[in-house]
Amino acid sequence: MHLLNADLHSHSSVSDGTLSPAAVAARAAANGVDLWALTDHDELGGQHAAREAALALGMGWLGGVEVSVSFADETVHVVGLGVDPDDDALRAGLAATRAGRRERARAMADGLAGAGIEGAFEGALSYAGNPELVSRTHFARFLVERGVCADTASVFRRFLTPGKPGYVAHRWARLGDAVRWITGAGGIAVIAHPGRYRRLSPSAEYALFGEFVAHGGRGVEVVTSAHGEAEQARYGDTALEFALHASRGSDFHSPTESRIDLGALPALRAGLSPVWQALAHRIAWPDAGAASAARERAAPAPTPSGSAQPAAQSAALA
Repeated sequence: MHLLNADLHSHSSVSDGTLSPAAVAARAAANGVDLWALTDHDELGGQHAAREAALALGMGWLGGVEVSVSFADETVHVVGLGVDPDDDALRAGLAATRAGRRERARAMADGLAGAGIEGAFEGALSYAGNPELVSRTHFARFLVERGVCADTASVFRRFLTPGKPGYVAHRWARLGDAVRWITGAGGIAVIAHPGRYRRLSPSAEYALFGEFVAHGGRGVEVVTSAHGEAEQARYGDTALEFALHASRGSDFHSPTESRIDLGALPALRAGLSPVWQALAHRIAWPDAGAASAARERAAPAPTPSGSAQPAAQSAALA
């Protein structure tokens, strides 16, 4: 089966990326991406510009968002793919999730001031295209500019993780609410980069997937910048165990900060069900010819009976 070069996890300056939605689209297209989604944190403000740019550049487009969720004292991210960016319930839920970010940022700045770093709040805001979404990433960029650390990864290790002076916990959306907002907006909920949630014990991670599926979650990010070969294998197995669609996304934020560039990910392994197959009806293609060709590439290989996929799998993934 020939798979699309789908990159379904990326960020723009609308949240904590450094490029505009149009510039992210241009980079994705230049790197050979066939199907793209912009998934800014808790924000849909870049979706219309992203759609326009993607179609103009010849890419397929899916509406997307990444919702911040609190689960078992860990911040978990749930990507919504195929969402309607104008859905009222989703927009209201995201607005509620964003509330309190500025207060959290002030508390983070106070903690950094206690460590001898003054002016961090104003410095972080200078990097935030959307003041409602000021985040740890914006603080990290400011501290690199200030010369406190050589790169953003070092800032996180020294200042912005639990137990460090700039870390402030925050209560985000509930898992069930995030999944319902996404599915109510016509999308599929996907657990993003599960290999990053290292504070979850194996039993807590299993509980996360069980609760996620119970709420209507239908996908997991298998191939992403945070996953090496071992994590890809592990979460590919998780996708099969929980009958989840597999997703693929670079989690691109910046040309200089991201581990993997847009479009440069390895393919999903054989035997997994790509999430974009389940979202074929939600994909916007640039024209009828491109839609037909791309859908042929995205379609699952026929079984000997001629059906698109085995009946048991169809029922499990419906």
